[in-house]
Amino acid sequence: MTRQARAIRFGPRSLAALALTSAVGIAAFTWPFLAPPTSQLTAHAQDAPWLFAGLLVLLVAVVAATISESGLGPKAVAMLGVLAATGAALRPIGAGTAGIEPMFFLMVLSGRVLGPGFGFVLGSVTMFASALLTGGVGPWMPFQMLAMGWFTMGAGLLPGADRLRGRTERLLLAAYGFLAAFAYGTAMNLAGWPFMGALASNISFDPQAAVPANLARFVAYCLATSLGWDLGRAVVTVVLTLALGPAVLKALRRATRRAAFETPVTFEAPTP
Repeated sequence: MTRQARAIRFGPRSLAALALTSAVGIAAFTWPFLAPPTSQLTAHAQDAPWLFAGLLVLLVAVVAATISESGLGPKAVAMLGVLAATGAALRPIGAGTAGIEPMFFLMVLSGRVLGPGFGFVLGSVTMFASALLTGGVGPWMPFQMLAMGWFTMGAGLLPGADRLRGRTERLLLAAYGFLAAFAYGTAMNLAGWPFMGALASNISFDPQAAVPANLARFVAYCLATSLGWDLGRAVVTVVLTLALGPAVLKALRRATRRAAFETPVTFEAPTP
């Protein structure tokens, strides 16, 4: 079986920029468990998400620019635009309805076919476009962009991209989509949890509490506020992946072959 083409391949600069962004992103998501109660960051718990959001905007832009320098050609830009627009249009369909978010299955399949580099850019751009479309612009948006970039990139890192096909591949993607849907929800809970303040004292972040106490509060917060939503998102992702996966994967792979992303452009000399 021929090697699957990639719209974007990571280079040394891309990997370095992505590693830096991911490291800062992990710190931005998990700082309530990393900062001791006496730190100045904990003392400004309500401000920290805004500070991290501003930094993540810059870092995601750096990653996108660096990956673009690695070979985001016009064909890849066109496919990125189509898939991002489709994902952004799918997201509002189930807004406010028990986690019915069909865009997640499209991100999984796109990342699988087009690779981790394209997947990270696609996930970030799709969340940015959907935020503009739905009016969901706020300090949470950079966290959504980064989390969805990881989510889509992870699908491109799954094993067997060049040889695994059929039912086994769909089951692998469905299992990944199920777990990643919960991981995405948990990450976004981490981003919003410090904002709660005294709104729900039993489950909100307590800047003076020890890490085990805050961890217990966070688990209770997830169970109370988002378990049903995350489960709905995971189930919808699995169902759509199994039901529509064969057709969508086939269409994406056909488009990738026709685009011939990795075929170098050559110019023939004029015939005398």
